[in-house]
Amino acid sequence: MGIVTDPADLAKMRAACQGAARTLDFIAPYVVAGVTTGELDKRCLAFITEELGAKSATVGYAPPGYPHFPGAICTSVNHQICHGIPGNKVLQAGDSLNIDVTIILDGWFGDTSRMFHVGEQSILSRRLSTITFECMWLGIDQVRPGSTLGDVGHAIQKHAEGNGFSVVREF
Repeated sequence: MGIVTDPADLAKMRAACQGAARTLDFIAPYVVAGVTTGELDKRCLAFITEELGAKSATVGYAPPGYPHFPGAICTSVNHQICHGIPGNKVLQAGDSLNIDVTIILDGWFGDTSRMFHVGEQSILSRRLSTITFECMWLGIDQVRPGSTLGDVGHAIQKHAEGNGFSVVREF
């Protein structure tokens, strides 16, 4: 796809992204100790389809050589880097959970994620979340005409490593 400049297309793209963000807002109160990642997935799927009138982009998604993804969201708990499969995992106090949502609305994809904390977090977990949040904004700050994905990655990597963390290059 080329550069999108049509105002109607930009509005549809924005609506899809806002829908994905609304899904994360919706699920926030349900991220508590004792809930399973599968329960969160079911709630998100119902919200995406019934409330937003959208479709989950991940249900049934299968890149060549991989099985179909079963969930409407990706649920990555604690040390899992990304793309965790929702299921019977019961969240415990102290867990960190990243939920990744990708929807299709009016033919446009909206994709976002958010880190949730179940109960009180360790000092290291809070610090990691703070630094990664800062990394996100430093990366966003690099997005402008003429910049490259490498500029974004460099800003993120420099800040992460400068604070004692690392990046996973494969992702």
